[in-house]
Amino acid sequence: MPSSPWSSATGRAEAEEDVRRRLGEQRAQVREWEQQLQAHAQTLRSLEGERTALEGELASLRERAAGATAHRTTLQGELAGAYELAARHDDLVLVEEYVTGMELTASVLGRRVLPLIRIEAPQGNYDYHNKYFSDETKYYCPSGIAAAMEDEIGSVSLRAFDVVGCSGWGRLDLILKDDGSFSFLEVNTSPGMTGHSLVPMAARQAGMAFADLCVEILRGAHVG
Repeated sequence: MPSSPWSSATGRAEAEEDVRRRLGEQRAQVREWEQQLQAHAQTLRSLEGERTALEGELASLRERAAGATAHRTTLQGELAGAYELAARHDDLVLVEEYVTGMELTASVLGRRVLPLIRIEAPQGNYDYHNKYFSDETKYYCPSGIAAAMEDEIGSVSLRAFDVVGCSGWGRLDLILKDDGSFSFLEVNTSPGMTGHSLVPMAARQAGMAFADLCVEILRGAHVG
């Protein structure tokens, strides 16, 4: 049965309207995608700018680190020259007493001090290279020092740990001088925890497995 001209014209109009509607929706979707792409491009440009700035800062830090100078002097008359040399690299110059002797480290866990570790570095220089890369640096645990001296160092280490406001766990590095006195160099509040690090080494000597050490550290962790 043939359709009327009216019904055919109406159908074409509806079909055309449907096509125009879908084209409009697609165009709107394309515009939305374009806006999103522009926003992402802007974000990428911003991140690229930040990366460039950070690379500049990193290059500056590397340059300063490469130029950093540690100058050891034993004569008072050399101090001015050493200061002048250091000041060429940075406005901040740190002057401190150079302490010689046996290098030791005391690991604190809760309210106990683990067995001390004696460190012997090439030429007595426990610097960055000898600490992380050299195979010549030797670590001794037990330390081999007299038991009474180890007990005294352990007791003072706990007091020093408290004085600086530390709790939980940490590591104190010190120098035992030839006259039997000792000086602390620093308190490390976040020591290394690899299988080759010093705190796990001391814990092993105390009979504590690595997993048990981690649990003990977590047990002592708290806020406030």
